[in-house]
Amino acid sequence: MRSTFSRTFVTFAVILLAALLIVGFSLQMLVKNYLEDRAIEDLKNDSAAISQLAAAYHSDRGLTSREFLTNLSVASEISGADAVLCNAEGRLLLCSDSPLGCEHQGLSITSREYLNAVKSQDFVVNQGIVQGLYNNARYVVSTCVKDPGNGNIIGIVMVSTPMSDTLSILERMTDIYLFVSILVVLAALIAVIVYTRKNSAPLKDMAATANAFGHGNLKARAQVPEDSPEEIRDLALAFNNMAQSLEKSDNQRTEFVANVSHELKTPMTTIGGYVDGILDGTIPAEQQTHYLQIVSDETKRLSRLVRSMLDISRLQDQEGIGEEKKSRFDIEECAGQVLITFEQKINRKELNVDVDMPEHPVYTFANQDYITQVIYNLLDNAVKFCPQGGNLGLSIREGDRKLYFTVSNDGGTIPADQLPRLFDRFHKLDKSRSQNRDGWGLGLYIVKTIICGHGEDISVSSADGITRFTFTLPLVN
Repeated sequence: MRSTFSRTFVTFAVILLAALLIVGFSLQMLVKNYLEDRAIEDLKNDSAAISQLAAAYHSDRGLTSREFLTNLSVASEISGADAVLCNAEGRLLLCSDSPLGCEHQGLSITSREYLNAVKSQDFVVNQGIVQGLYNNARYVVSTCVKDPGNGNIIGIVMVSTPMSDTLSILERMTDIYLFVSILVVLAALIAVIVYTRKNSAPLKDMAATANAFGHGNLKARAQVPEDSPEEIRDLALAFNNMAQSLEKSDNQRTEFVANVSHELKTPMTTIGGYVDGILDGTIPAEQQTHYLQIVSDETKRLSRLVRSMLDISRLQDQEGIGEEKKSRFDIEECAGQVLITFEQKINRKELNVDVDMPEHPVYTFANQDYITQVIYNLLDNAVKFCPQGGNLGLSIREGDRKLYFTVSNDGGTIPADQLPRLFDRFHKLDKSRSQNRDGWGLGLYIVKTIICGHGEDISVSSADGITRFTFTLPLVN
C-alpha cells in the first residue's frame, strides 16, 4: 500500500465511513429521542383526557358503568394506546382491551412507591415491561383521577403503548439511511477511483520519463495535461527545467572535451613531429635550436592550459568566494601594477593608453588575487586584439555603492550575436583558430567565473570599432 492511489483510496474510505457512522449514530439518537418524547407527550395527553372522562362518569354514573367502559375502549382505539383504570389502592377496575371485560380485571399494582409517586405527581413516566399486565416493553404514563367535588383521589389511569411501535419507525429509518449510505459510499469510491487514477497517471508518466532520462535519453521531458493539479504541473516544470539544465551541462561537457581535444591535438602533434625530426636527423643540426624553441613555446602553452583548467576547477568547486577570503584594497593601485606588466607589449604595438581614474584611492572589498587575475586577463585580451598603433582604455567610475571598472580597445566590431558567447569556454571569434595561438579562449570564462563568484556582474559591448568590458565591485570608500 505504497502507491498514491492506494493511500488516497484508503484514507478517503476511512474518513468517509467514519463520517457516515458518526452522522448515522447522531441522527439515530436524535430521531429516537424525538420519537420517544412525542410518544410520551401523546400518552400524557391521552391519560389527562381519560382522567377527566373518568372523573365525569364518577360523578354521573360511576366508573364501572358499561357506557364508560365503551367510551374508554373507543378512546383507546382512536389514540392507539392501551388504558387501564385502577382504584385509589391500585386494584384494576377497567381495561380498554375489551368493552365486556378482560383477564386483567382484578389485578393490582403492588408497588407502594409507584402508587405514592402517582398520587404526588401530575404524571409518572416509565418504560419497560408492566408486570402482570403486558409481556412486551412499553412506554407507560400514569396519572390520578380526582373527584370533581372534593378533589380526593378516586382512581389511577395508566396509559401505555408498545415501544416496538416507536422503534419500528426508527428501524425503518435506519434501513433507509444504511441503503442511502451504501449508495453514497459506492458513488464516492467510484469518484475517488476515477479522480485518483486521473491524478496518478501524470505521476506515472513522470516516473517513466525520469527512468528514461536516467538511462541516457537526455531529450526526455515530462508531458502533463493542462487540467492536472497545480502541484503536479509545478513538479513537471521543475523536472523539465532540471532535465534541460542537465542536458545543457552534458552538451557543455561534450563540447568541452571536444575543444580540449582539439586544442591539445595541434601542439602535441607539433611537439611530437619536431622531436621526432630532431631524433631521426630529418631536421638539420643548425635548425634544431629554432625548432626546439617552438617545442618550448608549445610546451609553455600546454602548461598555461593546464594552469587555466586548474583555476577554473578551483573556482567552480568554491561555489562562491567566502567573506573570509576577501580584503579591503585599493583597486587603482592593483590596476596600475597589472598595467606595468604589459609595458613591453604595449610599446611593441605602439598603443595609446588612456587611463581615467579618480585622483583619490578607490577601495573595494574582494579577493585581491582573483581581481588581479581579472584585470590581467582583460588587459591581455585587449592588448592582443588591439591593432598596431590603436587605443587602449582603462577607467574606474564610482557609483553610490559600487565601482565600475572598464577595459576598452580599438579593433573590429564584434557581431551582436557573438557577444553573449565571449565568456564561454574555448570560444574564439576566429573559428579556424589560426590566429592568436597564445590564447585558449579561457581567459574571459575565468573572468566571468571570478566576478560571478563575488556576486557581481560583468558585461561587454562593441560598437563603432570599440569593445568595452565592464565589471562591478563593491565600493567601500
